[in-house]
Amino acid sequence: MNFIDIIKERGFIHQMTDEAGLRELLKTPGQTAYIGFDCTAKSLHVGSLLQIMLLRWWQKCGHRPIVLLGGGTTKIGDPSGKDESRPPLTDEQINENMASLKTVFAKFIDFDSALMVNNDEWLSGLNYAQFLRDYGRHF
Repeated sequence: MNFIDIIKERGFIHQMTDEAGLRELLKTPGQTAYIGFDCTAKSLHVGSLLQIMLLRWWQKCGHRPIVLLGGGTTKIGDPSGKDESRPPLTDEQINENMASLKTVFAKFIDFDSALMVNNDEWLSGLNYAQFLRDYGRHF
């Protein structure tokens, strides 16, 4: 199966650069791609299905998807520019949300050959989330 043809057929692509180069790269199985998802709720909105299906097709075409869960970046809060920020979640709430999201991804992605990682594993040691939570909203 050819990933580019599949996603073009399904209307996932509007435009791209260097299609020939990308096609050449994707002739080699095992290419890696990731998409990140925040953990602010126990379920995803329907718009996330688009990204999940891209990862699913990526895997079906012989490549390795990575689901990046934002356990660390979820601690920062809502950077969307709304009038009111979403209330900060506790570590326990974030972990509950991640556990729930994992069951959703397991329905679409085979994690025998895919990865699911939590960015809190490397961000927590940097104290990055706390710094952004405290100061990032001022910029």
